[in-house]
Amino acid sequence: MYMRFISRFFSAMAGPRPVVMSGPSGAGKSTLLKKLLNEFDGVFGFSVSHTTRNPRPGEENGKDYHYVTREVMQAAIANGEFIENAEFSGNMYGTSKAAVQAVQAKNLICILDIDMQGVKNIKRTDLNPIYVSIQPPSMEILEKRLRDRKTESEESLQKRLHAAKVDMEISKEPGLFDVVIINDDLNIAYGKLKDALLEEIQKVRGANKS
Repeated sequence: MYMRFISRFFSAMAGPRPVVMSGPSGAGKSTLLKKLLNEFDGVFGFSVSHTTRNPRPGEENGKDYHYVTREVMQAAIANGEFIENAEFSGNMYGTSKAAVQAVQAKNLICILDIDMQGVKNIKRTDLNPIYVSIQPPSMEILEKRLRDRKTESEESLQKRLHAAKVDMEISKEPGLFDVVIINDDLNIAYGKLKDALLEEIQKVRGANKS
């Protein structure tokens, strides 16, 4: 019943085809997204996820995430307000229908930055996004990137590395993603990302000009 409702919800929604971006923490998704939003002003909109984790230094509520309590988020999920949700390292994450609708209503390409559990949940809806996986060149490089951040405890870091290893394996499943980008060289990776989204970008720019 819940998934049928979600399917009707997306069928009724107008707007550009969304983009689902996934990949392990440290793969470089945030850097690539910032480049995309800077170059294509007025084309993309960021779907702001909800989480029960605490904000990191410099993060803003409503911009980086909607920071809520576990009780508030569980109630919203039970009420059918979320497309997908998952739990990682003791914290809940999820994408609300309202977050996607707010972006699509502006004739913008909605970007959803979600984990592998979320990808598989969205596969069961009629959202019909472009699925993009951003992956690191190796586990060794990923570990260095995460350690250089200096934002994780050793326990948290090891959990992220374990999750990343699983993520990298699942991303190889045939048909799960439309494009898998290995982020070794940032400029090359960004070029591949733009190529994958160019058709949808041109549609939005054409519609906004008319």
